[in-house]
Amino acid sequence: MSGDIAILGAGMHPWGKWGRSFVEYGTAAARAALADAGIDWTQVDSVVGADTVRGGYPGHVAGATFAKALGWQGARVTSVYAACASGAQAIGAARAQILAGLADVVLVVGADAAPKGFFAPAGGERPDDPDWLRFRVLGATNPAYFGLYARRRMALHGDTVDDFAQVKVKNAAAGALNANARYRKTVSAEEVAASAVVADPLRLLDICATSDGAAALVLTSMDFARRHGAADPVRIRAVSTVTPTYPRAVLDLPDIATDSAVSVEPSPHSFRASIARAAYEEAGIGPEDVSLAEVYDLSTALELEWYEDLGLCGTGEGAKLLRDGATALGGRIPVNASGGLASFGEAVPAQAIAQVCELTWQLRGTAGDRQVAGARVGITANQGLFGHGSSVIAVR
Repeated sequence: MSGDIAILGAGMHPWGKWGRSFVEYGTAAARAALADAGIDWTQVDSVVGADTVRGGYPGHVAGATFAKALGWQGARVTSVYAACASGAQAIGAARAQILAGLADVVLVVGADAAPKGFFAPAGGERPDDPDWLRFRVLGATNPAYFGLYARRRMALHGDTVDDFAQVKVKNAAAGALNANARYRKTVSAEEVAASAVVADPLRLLDICATSDGAAALVLTSMDFARRHGAADPVRIRAVSTVTPTYPRAVLDLPDIATDSAVSVEPSPHSFRASIARAAYEEAGIGPEDVSLAEVYDLSTALELEWYEDLGLCGTGEGAKLLRDGATALGGRIPVNASGGLASFGEAVPAQAIAQVCELTWQLRGTAGDRQVAGARVGITANQGLFGHGSSVIAVR
């Protein structure tokens, strides 16, 4: 049995701050994906919804919520929550159903209506919740964590605040070409430097916003795609949702402690690097085969880290890859041709799905002014809170 499944449809609701329900956004994205696939809603066998969680409540239980909004027709439903990796896990669940022969056509939907400012945990006393603990014990918001990672790169690899600013410049230039992006304006390094300090050394324009938005995919078996007239569709070849291994030499919040490395040697690879390695191994390819990447640029400094974790360059060489222009549109290996979270902002359950939408359009050759010439293989990376890996490889 082939491990490939087909992406027949991709759709999004534009991202921004619209002040409406996530159900409205997700339904619009789902209808756009169905129209793109040429599939009627009644042909969908299964709906997998990526949950948004606010106040401890999982977004109306997204699979059934979107099935109801589209009109009950008997499809099976699945709902997934894995923080920022929710979309990748939803794609993985859909893929498993298709490869197991349980469904021929699966609709995957993620949508959010995010609060203003940084994400904070729900209220109450929850000492067994590591996210609640890091706020209560450390007072560490997400931007504080991003700042610590930036300082680490500066200390270890000599990255500079101008390197970080140039990531924003690059992504803003791509986002200006994307009709679905929230921020469609080019930005200069001087504007980044003039924006307010949020978590030293990172400034406001180094850190992604929170947004409303949605993304959806129509995934099918290869047999169905051929019967539907799609002889050479974009295909998903790997979905990596691995977890970390102990001991962890570098901590990711909300973890604030780890086990000892006395008896067990630390892995030579970081958690984020292991996410990509698992995807490459499953797909039977390597970094040298990749045409473009969509990565989780919560901060400008974190994007540089992903270059190395994806194997696009060696450890400590991320800033050089950026300076050489390799990761810009027109470069050797464009990263975040969509504009990334720098241009979209975070809509948590939708963002990993949105990354695959971008790969789909790029691999089809329909990305317009953002088009990566000759794109054949794309990879995503979008780590989730609590040790959720997230990477998808798509091919054409």
